[in-house]
Amino acid sequence: MTTLYEGAFAKLNLTLDVLGKREDGYHDLQSVMQTISIRDDIEIDVETGKPWRLLCSREGIPTDETNLAWKAAKVYCDAMGKDPQGLEIRILKRIPSGAGMGGGSADAAAVLRALNRHYGNPLSILALAELGAQVGSDVPFCTVCGTAMVEGRGEKLRKLPDLPDCFFVVCKPDFSVSTPELYQKIDTVAIAQRPDNRAMESALLAGDLGKVAENIWNVFDPIVTSEHLELNYIKSIFHSYGALSQQMTGSGSAVFGILPSFEYAAVVCNMLKDNYPNIFIAKPV
Repeated sequence: MTTLYEGAFAKLNLTLDVLGKREDGYHDLQSVMQTISIRDDIEIDVETGKPWRLLCSREGIPTDETNLAWKAAKVYCDAMGKDPQGLEIRILKRIPSGAGMGGGSADAAAVLRALNRHYGNPLSILALAELGAQVGSDVPFCTVCGTAMVEGRGEKLRKLPDLPDCFFVVCKPDFSVSTPELYQKIDTVAIAQRPDNRAMESALLAGDLGKVAENIWNVFDPIVTSEHLELNYIKSIFHSYGALSQQMTGSGSAVFGILPSFEYAAVVCNMLKDNYPNIFIAKPV
């Protein structure tokens, strides 16, 4: 038996635009995504000689073939014609669920990277990301990591310059948002403001954190905030204590702020932690 280890890094959407519904029922997106240092840890035993199984440290996470990590292992083994002779996946969960931070996708991506390494890296990271598109929309980006422009359903990736040095504070309130319901809603409303992805790219090219912060925008944010006003409270604390910008990530419900230093990040955390225990300080990865 061999044990594989891999980190599964959360993502934030620095920008998120929904361009319209596709014929296949999915939506075309355009998003600048960023991986951050909040991570799950994945361990995989191969050659266990037993039926596949998955264990997770957090209750309420599926531990059968519906889990994206399990799906990723199956997609990889099927595509590469590999039989691992029994498999056990263990997930130590730190990324909050229902947050818009890609926790399940990050786990799936970590499984792909770990298995690919185990079998001698037959696939490039981009080919691995392409395989990940069969598992979920955020899996390709979570496979590649870093800073990237993500388009289509999530399968089109273009690497961007690294985000300038900064700190994130990420706060996950108690409620979560149904992603399918949110997409249904966005089909029925006029989007008043869209992110300027070109300006965001220019800011990253220039290494200008202030300009990056100015261009953070998520079209889902106003819709979710109108129904959950506590997001305004969280954002106001970010703003009052030195955040350069604050916004919801993905389809929510986590809100993140960009801070110029650890000291500012620590103050924001301190102001929110009593009401919101699911709060983290992170760095870009």
